Amino acid sequence: MQTEQIINKVGRRKTAVARVYLSLGDGKITVNQKPVDEFFKYPGLTTVVKKPFVVTSTIDKYDVFARVEGGGPSGQAGAVQLGIARALVEMNDEFKSELRKNELLTRDSRMVERKKYGRKKARKRFQFSKR
Repeated sequence: MQTEQIINKVGRRKTAVARVYLSLGDGKITVNQKPVDEFFKYPGLTTVVKKPFVVTSTIDKYDVFARVEGGGPSGQAGAVQLGIARALVEMNDEFKSELRKNELLTRDSRMVERKKYGRKKARKRFQFSKR
């Protein structure tokens, strides 16, 4: 009797952190105990989450359970995407070159720049008045 293999990986984007659990299945993607289409309201974000499966031609072969916290919808979708891509590489090493080619294994290091004193935001200044 073979036990089902579940792979656990972490994905991060901006301030969002996603713990992704990948197992063989029929393509169900669950994020914070909700279906992916219900959790991410915009269709573009569900496309982002499913991209690693599209690239590796493994749609409907794996089930995903993800726990996401922090950040906003865009960062959370990116975090889940990175977690799925890392888990797919652990599942099958042949996916690595294809995922790397599509830049799905690279952690996007861009973060929000902090607000500076004497300014309205990080770079925006208050309106200048000559008189």
